[in-house]
Amino acid sequence: MDVASPILLTPGPLTTSQTVKQAMLRDWGSRDATFVAMNREILGKLTSLVHATETHVCVPIQGSGTFAIEAALTTLLPSAGHLLVLVNGAYGTRMVKIAGLAGRTVSALESREDEPVDPAELDQRLNDDPTITLVAVVHCETTSGILNPINDVARVVRAHGRALIIDAMSTFGAIDIDAREIEFTAVVASSNKCLEGVPGMGFVIVRRDVLENCAGNAHSLTLDLFDQWQGFAKNSQWRFTPPTHVIAALHQALEEHAREGGVDARGARYALNHRILVDGMEALGFHCLLAREVQAPIIVTFHVPADPRFQFDDFYDRLRRKGFLIYPGKLTVADSFRIGCIGHIGPEQINEALTAVGLVIDEMGVIDCTPLFEVENSGVD
Repeated sequence: MDVASPILLTPGPLTTSQTVKQAMLRDWGSRDATFVAMNREILGKLTSLVHATETHVCVPIQGSGTFAIEAALTTLLPSAGHLLVLVNGAYGTRMVKIAGLAGRTVSALESREDEPVDPAELDQRLNDDPTITLVAVVHCETTSGILNPINDVARVVRAHGRALIIDAMSTFGAIDIDAREIEFTAVVASSNKCLEGVPGMGFVIVRRDVLENCAGNAHSLTLDLFDQWQGFAKNSQWRFTPPTHVIAALHQALEEHAREGGVDARGARYALNHRILVDGMEALGFHCLLAREVQAPIIVTFHVPADPRFQFDDFYDRLRRKGFLIYPGKLTVADSFRIGCIGHIGPEQINEALTAVGLVIDEMGVIDCTPLFEVENSGVD
């Protein structure tokens, strides 16, 4: 294992192919005709991945996915609007904070971090509060790895005649979102994650007829989705300096995504990675936070063992020295850590990581990986 270039078992940034890396070795002029054509091709491909070419447009934004989330929320939500965010993790909470800092009216409908958002509760909230104009939901909340039921959420939102934003940051390109079946105002994602590009560009796929009426809504010059769209419509160019190398990498990544077989094939590889990871970690004695029926094949949260010899920082460092990077937990409901299933990796890399985890817990002298809450409830001293 090349420790200098570790496998990233995280929710992003991720391990990328050598050819995606090589795509960044050339410099591009941002107004060069070839680069402009590349941008146009990328935006078309992204829109087609959610079957929305007839109804939606794709607007890119420089920066990480959170930049695109802020652009979407503050452009699509006018000052007189009211946003309801379905929150069951850190990324829903972040959307609430973004809207609040922008001076928008925002409410949260909260669920436990280890439970999906509840469409029935959403239905009741929309019945009770006619002032709500826009609903936002995270598709896969990587705080825990839970997959939220966006199809059911979309049906409820549509029945009440409200607008819907889906944060698909960690699912876009691997779990199907079909605009012909799910009515959404906007889907937001980024150049890395399941597309296996590199970080640096977010994008919003938004209904054209909605965006046409959003002039003047944005609180920011650089994050004005309407103005960004108008710039592309005028000359197919970015308003401000684009992340040229990131865009070239995404262009290559999208070609590789198509060659692999598109959304279904990418999702199947991740699902296999997920099954191998969970089965292997459970065989080592670790316990998953989530039930399998609500777990997305994106990133898995494991309980920290009660064994006092298990210290996460030591566990992390030892795995890093063996060539694997994982993520600490972000939960409030339990001590945990997370291991990702996505990126340019397959069963071989997952099995190598499992071997490394087994070696590390042996090195640490960890005997029992049972989590603290199960030890406390077992009646064993």
